[in-house]
Amino acid sequence: MSRDIGYYWSRIVIYTLVALCVGSLFYDVGTSYTAILARGACGGFVTGFMTFMSIGGFPSFIEEMKVFYKERLNGYYGVAVFILSNFVSSFPFLVAISVITGTITYYMVKFRTEFSHYVFFCLNIFGCIAMVESVMMIVASLVPNFLMGIIAGAGVLGIMMMTAGFFRLLPDLPKAFWRYPVSFIGYGSWSLQGGYKNDMLGLVFDADPMSGQTKVTGEYVITHLFGVSLDHSKWWDLFALYVLVIVYRIVFFLILKLKERATPYFHSLYATRTLHRLKMQPSLQKLPSRPSKRHHNLRSLSSQEGLTSPIP
Repeated sequence: MSRDIGYYWSRIVIYTLVALCVGSLFYDVGTSYTAILARGACGGFVTGFMTFMSIGGFPSFIEEMKVFYKERLNGYYGVAVFILSNFVSSFPFLVAISVITGTITYYMVKFRTEFSHYVFFCLNIFGCIAMVESVMMIVASLVPNFLMGIIAGAGVLGIMMMTAGFFRLLPDLPKAFWRYPVSFIGYGSWSLQGGYKNDMLGLVFDADPMSGQTKVTGEYVITHLFGVSLDHSKWWDLFALYVLVIVYRIVFFLILKLKERATPYFHSLYATRTLHRLKMQPSLQKLPSRPSKRHHNLRSLSSQEGLTSPIP
């Protein structure tokens, strides 16, 4: 994994450049009235679009899956060992991406001065990236090729970002499907809620000059402007994010085990149907036996009835 430049090394460079862009764009955002939406936009970009870039490691993971299938057939190791070793080998790179991105963005934007808020910010990024990789693992185990995997993975992650509560507030989502269960099984809603609480709770912003107020608290901004409930702590949101990471890895494990059990059956079924189709083809059907004309006794024309010999 460390020898594959496109897997993590290039992603570290890209994440660093994007973090510098985000930090310079939202530099020293402050606590003015316009900073409310700026802070929300920055949090939505970091937990959404920035972590979405983790699908760049999908081609390399496809190659890993090909190696795993071959080594699994040889009996070298099992599914659980592969999933655990993949996480352990990728852990240092995910930590590096999270710390570099979180440090640059957090201190350039100047969210908060407390160290605990910085730690939460980096842990939130780490959980989002790990969640994106877990989703792409499931996609890689279900699709037949790289192109369909990129399309399907981008679609699934796009749905998770769409129901995160940034483009459409969580209370305004249709509850029948998009709120329950889509927003609950997606990482975006949990990470964004925790990010809002980590950033804005305890702050005081300048109010809208047209409202007649002078100040507005962060609690009011979170509950009324962003539609986020304060019934639970930000650490519960982070805990839910990491639970989803574990659940998605378990789903990936179950899919690989199911494919391992079902693949021989489908191979035998495919072989049986193929042989049946071949037997039904006219070119391969057994023709009825006929006497050969090569071994017939030759007779003169004069011996045949109704004919006379051409020789005088």
